[in-house]
Amino acid sequence: MLNINPQYLVNHKGEKTAAVLSMPEYRLLMQHLEDLEDILDMDTAAKGETHFRDYREIQAELKKEGKL
Repeated sequence: MLNINPQYLVNHKGEKTAAVLSMPEYRLLMQHLEDLEDILDMDTAAKGETHFRDYREIQAELKKEGKL
C-alpha cells in the first residue's frame, strides 16, 4: 500500500484547494504511476495481434535488398 501523508491548502471557506507532499512521497507516487503505466502498456501489447515472420523469409528479403 502506498503510504503518503498529504497536507492540504484551504481557501477562505475551508475548502481544500491543493495538496502538498514531501519530496520522498512525491517521488514514490511518481514511481508508482510510472510502474502502472508500464503495466498498462504491457497489457495492451499482450492483447494486441502479433505476427512473427520466419527467419529464412527475413534473411531472403535482406539478401534481395543487398543488406546481407
